[in-house]
Amino acid sequence: MDKPLRIAVFALVAVLAAVAGMTLARWIQGTPATAGADTRALVLQAPRALPNFLLTDHEQQPFGPARLRGRWTLLFFGFTHCPDVCPTTLNTLAGLAQALEDLPPALQPSITMVSVDPMRDTAEVLSTYVPFFNPDFVGVTGEMGEILTLTRGLGVAFAYQPAANEEGYTVEHTASVFLVDPRGHLAAIFSTPHRVDDLDREYRQIVSEIG
Repeated sequence: MDKPLRIAVFALVAVLAAVAGMTLARWIQGTPATAGADTRALVLQAPRALPNFLLTDHEQQPFGPARLRGRWTLLFFGFTHCPDVCPTTLNTLAGLAQALEDLPPALQPSITMVSVDPMRDTAEVLSTYVPFFNPDFVGVTGEMGEILTLTRGLGVAFAYQPAANEEGYTVEHTASVFLVDPRGHLAAIFSTPHRVDDLDREYRQIVSEIG
């Protein structure tokens, strides 16, 4: 990406990320939520429908709201060039998937990483990155406009920043994990830090209470 375009993209996404952050703040302020004594997760008492979007998974199949219906889903937003947060979170989610294997199949979550760096994260790139952590994990990418539709709907903030060596760029992004219920509605948000034991306990509690 040449310098003028990079600056323009950084500025645009920074503005949109701020809007996404304000959206999440309004949701939290305007929606009653529960967080029991044993959970730090934000649980929406009125789960929110997701916006209509159309992305592509790492097998180059369409990925839209219909893919989030019929089972529980954990959504994480990241990018393959991420040096620390993304691989650490995906590794934690791999541990969580293993911990939840005793649950009935209908209650075991699908785990999906949506890239916030579609300029570098093609379906081909994601196909070697995401399944490395767990073969069942799904990587998702697509047009920036479609990604912004989903991130704004969930209140996910991200912004491009010049890399320290001034070659290329990095992406600052929300590191929360989002729980989508079988109706395709946002049901809960798991904030950082993510630990397998905590996520295991909190996920089981939320799923048992929501049903």
